[in-house]
Amino acid sequence: MGPRLLYVVTEDWYFLSHRLPMARAARDAGYEVHVATRIKDGRAAIEREGFVPHALSWSRGSLSALGSVSAVRELRRLFRAVGPAIVHNIALKPVLLGTTASLGLPRIAVVNSLTGLGTLFIGEAKVSGATRRLVRFALARLLRRGESRTVVQNPDDRAFVLGLGVPEECIVVIAGSGVDTDVLRPLPEPPLPATAAYVGRMLADKGVITLIEAFSSLGKRGVPLKLLLAGDCDKENPGSLAPEQLREFASLYGVEWLGHVSDIRTVWARANFAVLASRREGLPKSLLEAAACGRAMVATDAPGCREIAIEGVTALTVPVDDAPALASAMEKLAGDADLRQRFAANARALVESRFSAEAIGKETVALYDSIRTT
Repeated sequence: MGPRLLYVVTEDWYFLSHRLPMARAARDAGYEVHVATRIKDGRAAIEREGFVPHALSWSRGSLSALGSVSAVRELRRLFRAVGPAIVHNIALKPVLLGTTASLGLPRIAVVNSLTGLGTLFIGEAKVSGATRRLVRFALARLLRRGESRTVVQNPDDRAFVLGLGVPEECIVVIAGSGVDTDVLRPLPEPPLPATAAYVGRMLADKGVITLIEAFSSLGKRGVPLKLLLAGDCDKENPGSLAPEQLREFASLYGVEWLGHVSDIRTVWARANFAVLASRREGLPKSLLEAAACGRAMVATDAPGCREIAIEGVTALTVPVDDAPALASAMEKLAGDADLRQRFAANARALVESRFSAEAIGKETVALYDSIRTT
């Protein structure tokens, strides 16, 4: 077998939904891929890919001192047992704890992926300013560990990491994990009246409340538009909506909440365009998938979103938390088939040129190869 690569991820479902293309690229390049995560239902799927799963006992939603010490010890034991050449920590908690666990262990290169700043910095998390400052302090030191690279998904997050004092040469911009442009192909638009769709977790930081407000205002004015919401609530996220809230929205405003959808193509087959009112993203997978399926977009002009939702090219963009502006943009795109078709063609071309799983996989493997030789 080739060099061992160990992914450290909070949840098995997140690894399978967001990181599978890069792991497959590493496997195909000769790496022996291991996955350390909290395992619920994903063990068999991970093993079918030829990866080796390792169950972690941590909780995604907690960064308590006692829980963090326990997690670091668990990870350190795992690192010693597996002996990886590279540890790839994905998202804030694995970055903090995985990098800490690697300190002092020889011959381990570390890749840290910051997938957006998360609720700790931008959202509903009930944490003190002191906690945020402590996390920034820890990141500033851990991301400068020898033989490490920090991967971000957009220029705004790159600026954040530079602001922590991480050397420029240790920061790499890779646009997510990529989408399979062979599986996700352009789909014909459904018939009118137009339908907008949001795909993602039902979180305040994703702009779901703002989206509902905008949609309800259009309904009061008699604008013929339907809205699909595809995704689950997230009880471990403090900004998650409750199922009863979504059922109430469905009853009051005619929103159709689909819950989790296994084949996202079925959502885009029913939708004329995508909408995302997020406050901040790393790089939104939902918009990448929509673009691959040939869908125009309405999105906030927010970090991460603006990498794929380009004003006047692939999307109409609006300020964050601005329901009236969002409603106006949705109304405009719903009523202009030519504009939707132009945006859709541009979006598909952009995904093919910059965000395909094949292209992102090559960039990621090149990073792994380079860090092993430094």
